[in-house]
Amino acid sequence: MRLEFEYGQGTMAANLPDDTEVFIPGETIPDPPHIPEEELEAKTLESIRNPMGMEPLSQLAKKGSKVTIVFPDRVKGGEQPTSHRKISIKLILQELYDAGVEKKDILLICSNGLHRKNTEQEIRGVLGDELFCQFWNCGQIINHDSEDYEHLVDLGTTDRGDPVLMNKYVYDSDVAILIGHTQGNPYGGYSGGYKHCATGITHWRSIASHHVPKVMHQKDFVPVSGHSLMRTKFDEIGQHMEKCMGKKFFCCDAVLDTSSRQIAVFSGYAGVMQPVSWKVADKRTYVPFAEKKYDVMIFGMPQFFHYGEGMGTNPIMMMQALSAQVIRHKRVMSDRCVIICSSICNGYFHDELWPYLREMYDMFQTDQMNTLPDMNRLGEYFATNEEYIRKYRYANAFHPFHGFSMISCGHIVEMNTSAIYICGAQEPGYARGMGLKTRATIEEALEDAKKKYVGENPRILALPLTFKKSAVHLMMKDEVYNG
Repeated sequence: MRLEFEYGQGTMAANLPDDTEVFIPGETIPDPPHIPEEELEAKTLESIRNPMGMEPLSQLAKKGSKVTIVFPDRVKGGEQPTSHRKISIKLILQELYDAGVEKKDILLICSNGLHRKNTEQEIRGVLGDELFCQFWNCGQIINHDSEDYEHLVDLGTTDRGDPVLMNKYVYDSDVAILIGHTQGNPYGGYSGGYKHCATGITHWRSIASHHVPKVMHQKDFVPVSGHSLMRTKFDEIGQHMEKCMGKKFFCCDAVLDTSSRQIAVFSGYAGVMQPVSWKVADKRTYVPFAEKKYDVMIFGMPQFFHYGEGMGTNPIMMMQALSAQVIRHKRVMSDRCVIICSSICNGYFHDELWPYLREMYDMFQTDQMNTLPDMNRLGEYFATNEEYIRKYRYANAFHPFHGFSMISCGHIVEMNTSAIYICGAQEPGYARGMGLKTRATIEEALEDAKKKYVGENPRILALPLTFKKSAVHLMMKDEVYNG
């Protein structure tokens, strides 16, 4: 069979054996039905007015209340006119106004965490023109700044000893609202809930307690689940914030489908709401599919996806993307599994977004850096680099410690495969510098893998749209996920 795989700004074709199995999220196995557009506002409002485990906004807020509404950056959720952010924030604002809250007392905060600060255009895209125009020009929409120590508060540590620093605007507000998405995520199962505050409105030292090898290389991290140490730490950090604030976050999370449409909406106290939303999301996200485990997994990388332009060409970001597929699909991979991935791998680092990754890559080639975890000792060195911090704060670059969560994740693909092939690399030395094999075509890579790793008749899984669709976590057909 002939298939097209993502590659740069286009695709790479490959002729594969006829017994190759193909999975496309939302198509091969349909998603659960989403809420019809004409019912979205009513269903969302019903959720907001009937929160789980806490009082509704009509009781939490009153005239004079200071309110923060924390929403995810462009990396998460859709930007269509009926996206969860656009609908839920509009409805929440009306509930606040009806309770007597004045517009001047409301602050919208983009929870970018260590991601790059979203630009004016990107904020407009995720919030929509109506919300943007109401709050942007009066300075009531901001990005979180994890290096703005005047607007961070140190809350000590969790009982486990993990440091917790959080956004002071949120800490000081009378009502703190988290708009989130219960969407499949290789880092701890799902976005939204306590993951939102534990990563989006905090500091690199907090994130260094969970986005590091000692957590991400534990056996409970792969395959992805909702009960890993990382997920437990998210919950502990979020609950520690609530304890110190003396209030609960009011969460409003939407379970999303492949096209970021709302399947269901849940609101309230994360400790109660989170497990309920996960149960619904499990039906879409943890998909029983494989009858036997696969020896070869084939997919491609576009140049632009998820974290930004250049992710599919930057060698360290490529490693994270490769590993994310292992974390999601390890349940259906054989012990000898090989990954074959098309990528133009042209040496484009996008130094404006990731000004530090070229330096990290070069350092990985020297000084007895044999595997990516060997780089982790340099985390604080990069995280405190003043020039990289300035670029995060004022030039829309990712925070330098973000690179270490990418490195920690990036090693997982090596830990769980026999080999990784990059096909069609224009500058193949960058891939080889990460320990990857290079071939001109997917067919050549498959032939080499047959000779060296998987034999003449491997079971092959093709994922032709793995980065264009909101991903799922594949399982064996008879497997039941109990998250």
